[in-house]
Amino acid sequence: MGITTAIRDTLLLCLVVLLFGLGSAVAADTAAETIRLWPGDAPGALGTADHDIPVVAWWPATGAKQPTAAMVVCPGGGYGGLADHEGSDYARWLNSQGISAFVLRYRLGSKGYRHPVMLGDVSRAMRLVRADHARLGIDPARVGVMGSSAGGHLAITLLTHGDDGDQAAADPIDRQPSRPALGVLCYPVVSMLSANTHAGSRRNLLGDNPSDDLAQELSGELAVTDSTPPVFLWHTVEDKGVKLTGVLDLAAALDRNGRPFELHVYEKRPHGIGLGTRPYDPAKLHPWTVECRRWLAERGFAGE
Repeated sequence: MGITTAIRDTLLLCLVVLLFGLGSAVAADTAAETIRLWPGDAPGALGTADHDIPVVAWWPATGAKQPTAAMVVCPGGGYGGLADHEGSDYARWLNSQGISAFVLRYRLGSKGYRHPVMLGDVSRAMRLVRADHARLGIDPARVGVMGSSAGGHLAITLLTHGDDGDQAAADPIDRQPSRPALGVLCYPVVSMLSANTHAGSRRNLLGDNPSDDLAQELSGELAVTDSTPPVFLWHTVEDKGVKLTGVLDLAAALDRNGRPFELHVYEKRPHGIGLGTRPYDPAKLHPWTVECRRWLAERGFAGE
């Protein structure tokens, strides 16, 4: 009886360690709250349906030491939809690393919106998270952006076009910086140049005949400067949906400008794999998550 009790207690202790670790978080099953980016109609709103109302779904890293780092997550979908496995599943993974997540529902080209509406939505999300950091339990200096496919393009655009906020703005949220501390880009659409873009994303973002100047402005490989935040970047050779060339061009631009980055190119797996497992299963994650977790920890984001 004594041996059985000891074994039981040992197993329970191991389970607690596995679940909670050294200050790590447990991934939640659902978002804690959905937060509108603007209290009234969003600038440029075309209606009042859900798709006209940009929001973030807040996934707090419960069990992590506060204040936590945070990521604004931009799901992919060609600027025509929003892929849930690149949103809520990423949030669950981030939570397991002690990072709070804010999954962005930005407005879409398929619903009649065009640039700069999408950039306005992700910029507002970044500002809102920082403005409300005390209630949300996050560190405003440690807020990054994460995106996949077209959501990766939106993340690149924020990384290269983010600002320090407008200190004269009447709205205190608009006084906050929109520039992220870092970015995680998963098989991102990089370029809007016709020879090297994803045609559907370009059309949904810019319309049928954008000017050359606008296409160049929103091509990440041309927009990198010596102040672009650090970037973790990964792609696969087998991805036929988004060209590897754009990702390599982006890495080369980061290198030319002396910006910190890490690039991983995997041979196998098609476009849109997300974490590599659906439904979410922490035991079957793609190796990029291991490398990304290390990279984030080196920058004080993961491993709280």
